[in-house]
Amino acid sequence: QVQLVESGGGLVQPGGSLRLSCAASGKIFRISTMGWYRQAPGKERELVAVSSDYGTANYANAVKGRFTISRDNAKNTVALQMNNLKPEDTAVYYCYAAVVPALPLLENDHWGQGTQVTVSS
Repeated sequence: QVQLVESGGGLVQPGGSLRLSCAASGKIFRISTMGWYRQAPGKERELVAVSSDYGTANYANAVKGRFTISRDNAKNTVALQMNNLKPEDTAVYYCYAAVVPALPLLENDHWGQGTQVTVSS
């Protein structure tokens, strides 16, 4: 089993910053992709930012230039630095990891429990 534990959500004013962190534990041989998705009320879950284990990062257009993803492969952790937050960033943020538990098994998708980010004055 693999567990993803998130931390760092909260309430922040527009223009403020928050940092989300996620740590993966359990039966892990390799994590190919790790990152963040979010889901706002009444909307579908959407990609925010993900990072490959080679360091390639992909961002949603809505967060480019404001959010930065960082990853520590040795520790199986990923963080999301969110700057210049806007009310439309309000959502539950979920950590995601594509995990290979052991060779020659295939990778499986895993999700954290979610952490609430609210941007409001």
